[in-house]
Amino acid sequence: MTLAIALELRPTSWPSIRVLFNVSLFNAQTIPATFPRVSARYDIIVAGLGAMGSAAAFHLARRGARVLGLDRFAPPHRFGSSHGQTRIIREAYFEHPIYVPLVQRAYVLWDELAEAAQAELFRQTGGVMIGVPTSSLVCGAKLSADTHKLAHETLSAAEVRRRFPALRPSDDMIAVFEPRAGVVFPERCVAAHLQLARRHGAELRFDEPMLRWAPDGPGVRVATSQGEFAAGQLLVSAGAWLNTLLPGLPMRVERQVQLWFEPMESLFAPEQCPIHMWQFDGSRFFYGIPDFGEGLKVAFHHQGESTTPDTVCREVAPGEVEAMRAVLRRFVPGADVPLRSATVCLYTNTPDEHFWIDRHRDCPQVLVASPCSGHGFKFSAAIGEVLADLAQARQPKFDLSLFRTR
Repeated sequence: MTLAIALELRPTSWPSIRVLFNVSLFNAQTIPATFPRVSARYDIIVAGLGAMGSAAAFHLARRGARVLGLDRFAPPHRFGSSHGQTRIIREAYFEHPIYVPLVQRAYVLWDELAEAAQAELFRQTGGVMIGVPTSSLVCGAKLSADTHKLAHETLSAAEVRRRFPALRPSDDMIAVFEPRAGVVFPERCVAAHLQLARRHGAELRFDEPMLRWAPDGPGVRVATSQGEFAAGQLLVSAGAWLNTLLPGLPMRVERQVQLWFEPMESLFAPEQCPIHMWQFDGSRFFYGIPDFGEGLKVAFHHQGESTTPDTVCREVAPGEVEAMRAVLRRFVPGADVPLRSATVCLYTNTPDEHFWIDRHRDCPQVLVASPCSGHGFKFSAAIGEVLADLAQARQPKFDLSLFRTR
């Protein structure tokens, strides 16, 4: 069954946009009305165990829920959006001030998870958001910092060059420096959430994707290659595979290249170089992460081609490396050094680039989460807790209005 639905999207900084698309009520390959015998029943099934799914499985299992987690690979893996050794975490959030309380909760939860897992999951480096004074990156970071009274400084280009010699902003640029920014280590974070979810009783099945699902009265039934399972609720947190499990949602999968260069100087050590985000040439963005032993990591933010997770080109072309080198020569010249490694990851973008965390509009027993438009990993510890609240009919402590179905 398919419905034609007209949505009016009104992001905070966009004009009103009318979007018409078809929403399939269920997966096109729905489970037959007459199910084979169900092999097990759960409170909730989590489809996709990357950043959001692993965190949700942990929080739900810790609260005593009967959890089944499914993933088409063995996470943490390099095929989706939760890999690449490091992810930026920042508090003066330029995208919107509504994110700040959520990331502040994530800081607390990452510390708690690190202690429970006996692993380093976060490293503080400080961070600079660099652009011309009217750029959305600078203005947005200042707005969030002022709104939530965050510790920060506004630096001139000369001050940035003096304090952080690896960074060479042009004279027309300024920066917002926030001391609390840093990185989280995504593979370790996912592994820790899964390890502790299993310790609290979650059943996790790797290399076993959800193939089909269908409503079953107030609950759901799910089929995999290994059997059929029933649950009161289903959480779909499948990232780039969301479109195949819930066809009709307006998500765009975007190919992103991550590069590591081999710096010859100590200027790029975490003690000398903060995480840095840049807006340049109008609406172009790139970011850099200091060298934690694997090289200086850099990548463009967005600007990637549309793709699907099953057809994406995972090879990085020489021209893609050279495009980044051209930008580094302008702003981080010491990073124009030999390439050490490269990989491809996937953004799953909503039309307004805000998150999507809500119940399925036609099947309220289905929760949808994880299309985070390339800036979600840092929040995943807190989003897992939010998803557990929603699944257990508790009121989340955060304003989720930007993230609802729209």
